[in-house]
Amino acid sequence: MLHKYQEKIISLWIVFLLGLLFHTQLGLMPLFHGLNIVVSQSQNMTEIAPIMWLMLSFFVLPMAAIVGTVLTDTRPYRIMHFWFTLLYTLLNLSHLIADLMVKPIAWYQIALMAILLVIGLLINIASYQWMQDRKRQHSLPIHT
Repeated sequence: MLHKYQEKIISLWIVFLLGLLFHTQLGLMPLFHGLNIVVSQSQNMTEIAPIMWLMLSFFVLPMAAIVGTVLTDTRPYRIMHFWFTLLYTLLNLSHLIADLMVKPIAWYQIALMAILLVIGLLINIASYQWMQDRKRQHSLPIHT
């Protein structure tokens, strides 16, 4: 049976990124019902900028993993990718725990974060299987 690890991993990363986008969108949904979403009006952009850069990184790194997974099948990349997926799983778990400490608890966000955690675990499994596959070890050419 042919294992298409790269296709599985790319698909799971895309689903994961869509979940992250929806997580952000859910936080804004109260705006459509005329509700206030501002937590603190004392914050200015200087205080928020580092958080925004971290959020950007959290979105961009999986995009880079998708591109890397499309372009290469080398063993060193597969090993690095596997450890990267484990890091994201730990970050997702810590985010889920942090969301549980916010009062009031937004259970719809908790449910979505739990789903993202499961998707992350699926990425871990697929990435581990890809890393262990010793049959395929070459770079893939870019087709135009």
